[in-house]
Amino acid sequence: MSGGVGPTGSDITFPKEQEAIHEEHQEPNHSLKPPNMKSTFLSFPQLNSLAVIVILASSGMVSLEDLSFLIFSFIYLFFISKVAFPSKPNATYPQIFNPKNKLLRLYINIGAIVGLYGPIAYILEGTYEGDKEGIKAASPHLFLLASQIFMEGIVFTGGFSPPSRAFVPVMYNSRRLFTIVDWLRTEFYKAEAQQSGSDTRVMVGRVLAVANMAFWCFNLFGFLLPVYLPKVFQMYYSGHKEKV
Repeated sequence: MSGGVGPTGSDITFPKEQEAIHEEHQEPNHSLKPPNMKSTFLSFPQLNSLAVIVILASSGMVSLEDLSFLIFSFIYLFFISKVAFPSKPNATYPQIFNPKNKLLRLYINIGAIVGLYGPIAYILEGTYEGDKEGIKAASPHLFLLASQIFMEGIVFTGGFSPPSRAFVPVMYNSRRLFTIVDWLRTEFYKAEAQQSGSDTRVMVGRVLAVANMAFWCFNLFGFLLPVYLPKVFQMYYSGHKEKV
């Protein structure tokens, strides 16, 4: 699974997948592949993400706006990869961060637990307690994160340039913050509503929503924008200057 600090270098991925990605980047001709979806294959994390996308979309718990956002991001990604940030021939794009870094792996694991596994468990448990409001509130965040994971796999295996890859986590992280705000509002005001689950579930939902807001706000404003993006653009444009 990737969600940012994975193939694109900015969010979440499994440790074993990081090592495979790191090895793949060592292949001399890997970065020379142009964006070509025919060479793209679905990995196990991508298949899982696609399953979550289909299930949530078919359940009616995802709004038309979020579905439209997924379609728009797919189209816009290909547009900027062709017009604004094309992958140049003979350009090499090394990984920005070492996937074997222990601190990075810890950060990735925390993000996976808070942003993915926690909401999945919360939604599944909510089906037994009949917490319709909580399930509906948490689903948009999970849908968008699964969409981000799926899109990051596409841009990585498709050989897109670093700025095009960076577009995915930044845009999806920004969009998810709005869904988490709605999730927070629902959790803190649903205690008086019917079918909100047990008191323990209400407390767990609030803690999980707050944890996601804190983590993804830091991820966007403390990592992606001030750290990751400058490194991405420096790599991309310095590579072109060397060719001049």
